[in-house]
Amino acid sequence: MSAAIDTGRETGNRALKIRTVTKDDPWVWLNAGWNDFTSRPGISLAYGLTFTVVSYALAACLHYLDVLYLLLPLGAAFTLAGPMLAVGLYEAARRMEVDEPVRLIDILKAGGRAPTQLTIIGLMLLIALLLWLRIATLLFVLFFSDGIPNLAEIIPTLVLTAHGVAFLLVGTAVGAVLAFAVFAISAVSVPMLLDRDIDAITAIVTSVQTVARNPGPMLLWAWLIALMTLVGVFTLFLGLIVTFPVIGYATWHAYRDLIEP
Repeated sequence: MSAAIDTGRETGNRALKIRTVTKDDPWVWLNAGWNDFTSRPGISLAYGLTFTVVSYALAACLHYLDVLYLLLPLGAAFTLAGPMLAVGLYEAARRMEVDEPVRLIDILKAGGRAPTQLTIIGLMLLIALLLWLRIATLLFVLFFSDGIPNLAEIIPTLVLTAHGVAFLLVGTAVGAVLAFAVFAISAVSVPMLLDRDIDAITAIVTSVQTVARNPGPMLLWAWLIALMTLVGVFTLFLGLIVTFPVIGYATWHAYRDLIEP
């Protein structure tokens, strides 16, 4: 790693400093996340299972409301909401790092460490999520003006028809831009708020600067997060039982490498 750069923003009496990392580091973070997962399998699996169950509940609601076509966009929305949903995992990783007990009650109370500042970032991510769902709905209407295909037809329609492929290409491009914007503001900001006495704006600005400082490694890291999330979604959400906790733990290790203590 090269020397850290001073962001010019203070936390207490110390300036936040961003480190430069290499393209090998995202793999190191992922490996560290896996090690955390295997060292606390009970809590990790319970955390992942919770969000898998929630995913099934959302799918059931969409089916009941006859808008099951929104299931794919909602699956992609995990990449937008993930940083806030993983707060408990960041706290667990922090505790493992300093050899503190990792108890369920501590994980559930993690958001209480900086409730106001986390709420600010949470609201920003919620706005991004609602914007994405609105865009996805409009794209469905635009590309499927003759009617939304039913569940049995939607996959063949998406991959075997011209308008289906066009929808996937445009939707993926738009979603990728929005997802990367969310990634930039949340890459290290949420774990930072759990670890330091700073405000949300400072955390967000530092996160964006961190991504700008390390474009190659952070693009790779964003791609790995998206890939693991998609694996979780396309295995009928069962993969999230493992991939979601691993990503959460790995994100904590990414924060630790990117921001100097």
